[in-house]
Amino acid sequence: MTVDRVRLAELANQSHTTGKRFHNLERVPTHGLGDFLRWQMSPGRRFPKGKQYHLLRPDAHALGHPPEDVQLTWLGHSSFLFQYRGQNILTDPVLSERASPFPFLGPKRYTPPALEVHEMPTIDRVLISHNHYDHLDEKTVRQLHRRFGDKVQFLIPKGLRRWFERRGIRNLVELDWWQSEHLDEHTEAFCLPAQHFSGRTATDGNTSLWCGWLLEIAGYRFYFAGDTGYGNIFRQIGEVFSPIHLALLPIGAYDPRWFMSPVHIAPEEAVHIHRDIGARQSVAMHWGTFVLTDEPMDEPPHRLRRALADQSVEEGLFRVMQHGETLVFPANYGN
Repeated sequence: MTVDRVRLAELANQSHTTGKRFHNLERVPTHGLGDFLRWQMSPGRRFPKGKQYHLLRPDAHALGHPPEDVQLTWLGHSSFLFQYRGQNILTDPVLSERASPFPFLGPKRYTPPALEVHEMPTIDRVLISHNHYDHLDEKTVRQLHRRFGDKVQFLIPKGLRRWFERRGIRNLVELDWWQSEHLDEHTEAFCLPAQHFSGRTATDGNTSLWCGWLLEIAGYRFYFAGDTGYGNIFRQIGEVFSPIHLALLPIGAYDPRWFMSPVHIAPEEAVHIHRDIGARQSVAMHWGTFVLTDEPMDEPPHRLRRALADQSVEEGLFRVMQHGETLVFPANYGN
């Protein structure tokens, strides 16, 4: 499998900045404070009930001595431990009690994280998709840096370098959309577009980028979509990178659709992405940990199951993991 570098360069020339701020590649509706208040204050609206799921405890020995095949452990929300060819890689590690700048306010975690930092094997790399609090958790980032120091490498989208350097973290790979960098002789990282937005305060909206990541490790393609709405970008990703061996795709935080659809996919769209990018195996994420939106916490997997049937995709090709579950996927699947 080869990457069409000419097409990649063409895609990289697409403009996605206006002044000092980034924007999506497609024109999508934007919702301001007034729309947010309209949603939050709509008559009869209330957040759905929180639910704590059964938590499996990962086998520390298995994590420390993974098989030669691909091993994946779900820590909750969009946080996974991906292990292959001696590399231990985290995606958007958020282990705090709340996805918030405040310890006493904001979305509460209902199921504890499957692993704390002190329980993890040596982490080599961390993929960060964007700076929202349910994807970039300062407490977890500081714990990782405190334990592993400069040995752990953070892959970040453009505009986040200063945030990390202010916290003493300098082993960084910062990329723009469609850019790539060789991390070692067997691994290349590609920063890929997503349809979303960024911001941690009232004044820094879209001053840093949002993205997905694709790692090609000795020919194996692992894709982490980050947070995203649905758009033509996924057909472009499939055009350049299909087939993708393993994709982590969001399925939750989608209601109400009038507000969320530009930036969060519903399960039906997750199945479209699975097909667009040529994924041989997908795993669901971004559900079942925090109450962020209006759908019941346990609805996304049910809708995903129906969407797979409706789109004639075998259920086993798009897995829903339990919190703390570890799955092993054959590294040579479909090669």
